[in-house]
Amino acid sequence: MDTSERQPRKQGWRFVLLALVLAIAISGLVRSLWVDVYYIPSESMEPLLMTGDRILVSRTDFSAEPIRRGDVVVFDGRGSFAPLSSGKGPFVDAVNAAGQWFGLTGSDTTYVKRVIGVPGDHVQCCDATGQLTVNGQVLEEPYLYPGDEPSTQKFDVVVPRDRLWLMGDHRSRSADSRGLLGAPGGGMVPMERVIGRPVQIIWPLDRFTGMPRSTQAETSSKDGQ
Repeated sequence: MDTSERQPRKQGWRFVLLALVLAIAISGLVRSLWVDVYYIPSESMEPLLMTGDRILVSRTDFSAEPIRRGDVVVFDGRGSFAPLSSGKGPFVDAVNAAGQWFGLTGSDTTYVKRVIGVPGDHVQCCDATGQLTVNGQVLEEPYLYPGDEPSTQKFDVVVPRDRLWLMGDHRSRSADSRGLLGAPGGGMVPMERVIGRPVQIIWPLDRFTGMPRSTQAETSSKDGQ
């Protein structure tokens, strides 16, 4: 039997398989250390991020400069926004993780929200004009979804050390720190749970655009000065 043609084919498939394994390993390394891809499954950050957007997230942006009020962050919500365990079993968790890794589905435990309060901030809703206040001053929020109120739920919190108070831009469609006031941690997310900052919308192509870091959310005194 002539095997002169089969041997190169077998080696060719081995090369392809090795190249695929290396590509996945390199991609995994890059995504675990520098940048990752996430799927937006809800309306909570409209109009900035739309349902179905895929975003590129930098894991290193906050290493040079700390998280500040007004930043949009991607974070692991386990232990704050979500239970530590999904309760669905390891097989379902593995399938869901694969879909999330390829940017095909959203995550039940990974969230995108905006930082409203940083450690030490006193955040309240709302003043006589219906605006959020931070440390006694009105918070200017040009990013809010058109027609939304800053919040229809009242709250009065002081953000503890190493924690964040987070809210969505589409307040009427966002499940965020406000809904967890009675839960352990009081709706505050540990800063160590922050994965990174969205830097680019990569899909769909008609929304392909960079996401520069927001300037620090501005406050103004109640008398307008």
